[in-house]
Amino acid sequence: MGQHGKYGVLVSKAHHDPAPGTDRGLLPIRLRRTLTRQLTAFALSISAMPAFACDVALVLALDVSGSVDPTEYRLQAEGLSAALGDGVVSEALVNAKALVAVVQWSGEPHQALVIDWTATDTHEDVATLRARIEAVPRAYRNYSTGIGEALRFSADLFDTAPRQCDRKIIDVSGDGRNNEGIAPETLRERLLAAQIDVNGLAIEGSEDGIATYYRQKVIVGPGAFVEVASSFDDFPRAIRRKLLRELADRFAELP
Repeated sequence: MGQHGKYGVLVSKAHHDPAPGTDRGLLPIRLRRTLTRQLTAFALSISAMPAFACDVALVLALDVSGSVDPTEYRLQAEGLSAALGDGVVSEALVNAKALVAVVQWSGEPHQALVIDWTATDTHEDVATLRARIEAVPRAYRNYSTGIGEALRFSADLFDTAPRQCDRKIIDVSGDGRNNEGIAPETLRERLLAAQIDVNGLAIEGSEDGIATYYRQKVIVGPGAFVEVASSFDDFPRAIRRKLLRELADRFAELP
């Protein structure tokens, strides 16, 4: 009886104390360790992601060369502001968490960053950007047309963008051919390698064939395009349409 009871105790212990490595009590500990490692790895992967992601970083490069008179400059600034205030454009900027910078350009040594990278996370941000565009003074008045220099200057700005964006676009507008500094077509390989797209807004009236020139020499990237304004008076319509194509991608629905 005592022996039976002794074995009974031993059997009972064997039942409650399995061999090391098979103890059911250790399983949750191992699971916790595994989960801890997995959660740590996940947290590290999240922390390694860009802190501020956005869909598009957009440089708006405006022509202020000698061929642009004060009235034409105002048409560009006010037309751009109005286009950014368009309901669809504004909504697209906010949804994209877009970054926008504004450059004024003229001849070889004359490019100015007049509005540094600005986030458009809210409609209030877009409204503030519009007001700044309308208020910014003209940087240059009587210089040549350096489209290549404008593209090189604008491309360098992406290195200073505060967010990593899926798309990088230079939106360059002008009314004449390059006549000073580096030729725009010589930058094509550099821009392609950096995955920077260049779209153009050709303003007709000053030089014949300016739209064709922009298509052949200026624009870069898959899907790059040229929007055409028949004159500076037509610039507000053209820039709105151009921004819709770049931001909202509504090719078939454009009015």
